[in-house]
Amino acid sequence: MLFEYVNIFFPDPLSSFYYPGAASSIRWSMASLIIIFPVYLFVSSLLYKDYKSFPEKRELKIRKWLVNLTLFLAAIIIISDLVTLVYNFLGGELTVRFILKVLIILLVAITVFLYYLRDLRRPLAFLELKILVWAVTAAILASIVGGFFTAGSPFKARLYRFDERRINDLQILQNEIINYWLQKEKLPPALADLKNNITGFLPPVDPESGVPYEYKIKSPLIFEFCANFNLGFGTGLSLARIPEPAGYYGKPYQQNWDHGKGRVCFERTIDPELYRKFNS
Repeated sequence: MLFEYVNIFFPDPLSSFYYPGAASSIRWSMASLIIIFPVYLFVSSLLYKDYKSFPEKRELKIRKWLVNLTLFLAAIIIISDLVTLVYNFLGGELTVRFILKVLIILLVAITVFLYYLRDLRRPLAFLELKILVWAVTAAILASIVGGFFTAGSPFKARLYRFDERRINDLQILQNEIINYWLQKEKLPPALADLKNNITGFLPPVDPESGVPYEYKIKSPLIFEFCANFNLGFGTGLSLARIPEPAGYYGKPYQQNWDHGKGRVCFERTIDPELYRKFNS
């Protein structure tokens, strides 16, 4: 999750990046932390009380084996991530991004490594353990709260999904309109004319209101369709209102679907030479 924060706030024009994908990754990390971390604290508190009542259990071989396994995995993560970061740095990764990601690895993985290493040798005192728990809890809560500001609230995420569905519908309609023109050498008078009983195609409607999308013929080769969007996207706006450089989406063919909030129309012009060659 912290890596995605770095990717968003310190973008690299040379790196392929798609904001909705980063937001989805952040939401998945948030969901994992919200569920897994409290469970971890609860189980750890039970174990701590058990070890306090029965100190001899700390010397069990199975416990030491599991702690050593955790140390080994933490060390592997630190090494592999640092190797990856150095590789990316040598390939031209931005210095700020490189330094921040190294610091994140050192902060997270080394904290885990040092905690279990200390626990294996000598258990933490109650005050030390309490300070560590509160510090880690505060860091995780700050990361989760940051996720709501970065990836957007659940309500905004749902609004974005509606907008994403609208863009997908318009892409389908555009393909069907072009295919209609290729076959009949004219634009369909209305979207209802795209209905095909053989293939079963029905023109999609707005997923939220159920109203058909607007469609208008402006000339024999120019058509326009419109939709009402909940949020702006692709014009320096995102779910969390974070400005993004033009074309900063990793999908160059998506940029002609950039839109603001509210009613937005997309005008398309058919190039007869291009599409006739394509059809042949």
